[in-house]
Amino acid sequence: MISFRRDLTRYVVRQSRVKTIMNRQIRIGIIGRDAFWRNAVIVEWEHQYPDRKLVAETSACYFIELDWLDDLERIAKECFSKIVVAPADPSRRSWLRHFMPSGSDNQA
Repeated sequence: MISFRRDLTRYVVRQSRVKTIMNRQIRIGIIGRDAFWRNAVIVEWEHQYPDRKLVAETSACYFIELDWLDDLERIAKECFSKIVVAPADPSRRSWLRHFMPSGSDNQA
């Protein structure tokens, strides 16, 4: 009986972890031909999924639920755009850019 309870407790804990992972938010970027097509992705998303709200961070970066990613990628493809998963911590990327030479710095 004690073994059964331990196994059940482990199962419940694992299930709750899976739900937490499935409902976590990720940062995404929308890359389109131009601002018109990036906006078209947002408009189409709001039309097809009015109950799923994108949380804007910048004009091209948003927070979404992880399980929405496939639907958003499909809509972006229809709008000549692409969805990229952005880093969770953008400050680290900007910090690393300090050590990389840019194209304008390499001119002689």
